[in-house]
Amino acid sequence: MSDFDFESKIIDIPDYPEPGVVFKDITPLFDDADALRAVIDAISDHFAGHGITKVVGAEARGFLVGVPVAYRLGCGFAPARKPGKLPREVYSQTYSLEYGTDELQIHRDALAPGDRVLIVDDLIATGGTAVATARLVEQSGAEVAGFGFILELSFLNPRDVVAEEYDQEVFTLVKVS
Repeated sequence: MSDFDFESKIIDIPDYPEPGVVFKDITPLFDDADALRAVIDAISDHFAGHGITKVVGAEARGFLVGVPVAYRLGCGFAPARKPGKLPREVYSQTYSLEYGTDELQIHRDALAPGDRVLIVDDLIATGGTAVATARLVEQSGAEVAGFGFILELSFLNPRDVVAEEYDQEVFTLVKVS
């Protein structure tokens, strides 16, 4: 694990997007070259040697993390997008949010049986997006090999949600209790 102080680059924004919420702004991790390198290296190094053949990132900040991780691991990247954003045939997965539902899609030809897929995103909060993304991977006939995130809101117990369906590792750089 990196000895970089990731938390020092995360800024708390009180009362955003609504009163009582403390938003964790990770964009300073992206605008500092050393911090960005440390994020990508830490996630990539952790999963090196796991036989990852594809990385999948959920819209939109999962793209920012996923593409450079895929590059470092020497594999391809597939985006999991909101409905209507992908031009070819897709697999779709609806999932629950705190107030309603959402949906992710992936191209039907983005993954193949035999692919070992690392799911990455900037944040794991409730675990719903991670599980929905994993279900898309399975619809494609590929195998979920692990989950990697910058930030985990552990007080929401996302690992429990993921563990209900997947026994693959959930790796995070920063946990917020």
